[in-house]
Formats: sequence, structure tokens, C-alpha cells
Amino acid sequence: MLKLKVPALALSCLMYTACSKTDSVTPSTTTTTTTTGSTSITSVVQAKYKTTVAFSTSGSSITLKSDGTPDHPTPYYATTNPLWEAQRTGYTLNPGTVGVQNYSMTIPTNPEAAATKEATALGPIGMALNGVAIYNDQEGGNKALDTGVIGSFDRAGAHPGPGNTYHYHVTGDFTTKDDANIVGFLRDGFPIYGRKDKDGTYPANLDAYGGHTGSTTEFASGIYHYHCSNVNYLSTGVYVLKSGSYYGTKGTFTF
Repeated sequence: MLKLKVPALALSCLMYTACSKTDSVTPSTTTTTTTTGSTSITSVVQAKYKTTVAFSTSGSSITLKSDGTPDHPTPYYATTNPLWEAQRTGYTLNPGTVGVQNYSMTIPTNPEAAATKEATALGPIGMALNGVAIYNDQEGGNKALDTGVIGSFDRAGAHPGPGNTYHYHVTGDFTTKDDANIVGFLRDGFPIYGRKDKDGTYPANLDAYGGHTGSTTEFASGIYHYHCSNVNYLSTGVYVLKSGSYYGTKGTFTF
């Protein structure tokens, strides 16, 4: 149970205004060597994304469209919604709700390493398999998640931000826990997985971007892929989905 030390109403308002819809971070860069993307993600993207996510291709790009609403229970739905559930004991709710969005993410069919690595920014950095946006470990003002914000997460590791943009920050009951599940794809086209490799071990060779190249269940011949952090964040029992920079060049994500 998470212990909160400030009044729930004030904390909830603060948490709600903290998340941002926009990419307002000035990217940091590190020079590397560009490699050619030899692995197509098209068939996996088409097979793994849920039918509520529209899929299309054009040339060397894939576009995914969704309304951003989760297909699982959350206390952020209206109480009249069949997927509403009560918030967990010891946690709070921010003033937001699940809102219908108009997401469109375009990623390369053959992602490749970027010559310069761009920092992930506020707002969507990827899309989970159910069409919900993935965010990094920052809140408005480019501040790292704290225990107050974490206290507003539902059991999916998510909450809504401005514009009722429901989004995932950390691992949860419906994406990945202590496993090797594929969570979705980030804006550079590379997949993101749970804390484990497919052999059940925790990878020990992750690079500065939280990933490595290797075989996965979906990409048996190997692909660069991210893993969720294996660090118990602030000893709260949650694990950040993604922090730091993209490995590849990010595509577009519009609202």
C-alpha cells in the first residue's frame, strides 16, 4: 500500500496538471553509427495489435490509429461504464477520466538505429498493443515521477492527463508484470518488452537506451528491442516502461 503525505484533493489536482500532451523537452543527443534496418516489423505489428487499432501501410511506413481508450478495467472510467472499477486501497484519483482520443502513430516498417539519439519527451512516446499511449518517466515540468504521482496510478500503471489522455507510465496488470510480454512499439518502430527475455532471465546487457539486440518470441531471428526497467522505482513496487532516449529515429504521433 502506498502511503501519501499530502491532502488527497490537492495532490490529485497537482498530479492531473503535471502530465503534458506535448513534446516540450529539448532533445539531448549522442553521436553513434547508423545501421540499416534489416528486420521488417510489419507482420508482427499487424498480428499483435488489437482489432480496435486501425493498421495501414504506405511505402516504408506503418500507421496505427486508435481512440486511446483501454480495453481493461480502470477507476478512471465513468461509474456507468462496464469497465469501471474502484481505485485500489491507499491510492488516489486525479480529476481526469478516460477520454476518447484521435491518435495516429506512424513508424518505419524497418526501424534502424539513429545517427543521433533523441531524448524521449513529454507526451506519447509509443503505443501499447491496445492503442493506449505509452509515456516515459517524466511529468510536466520535466520532473521525474514521484510517489504522489504514482499514488494516482490504477493497477494498469496508468492515469489520465490533460485532455483526459489516459496513458501508461509503468508496468501493470494488463501490459506486463514480471515477464517477457511484448507491450507495444515506440515511436522509432522498435518493440518494447517486459522485464525478462524470452528465456525467463533478466537481460544483463542492456545499453544506455534500455535495449539490446536478440531473439524474441515475435522476432525469432532477432531485432533490437527495449525492455522495461528492472529497477523497483522509488521502492514503490512499480517498474518504469521507458526512460531516456530513443534508439532509432522517432516517427510522428498526432492527436
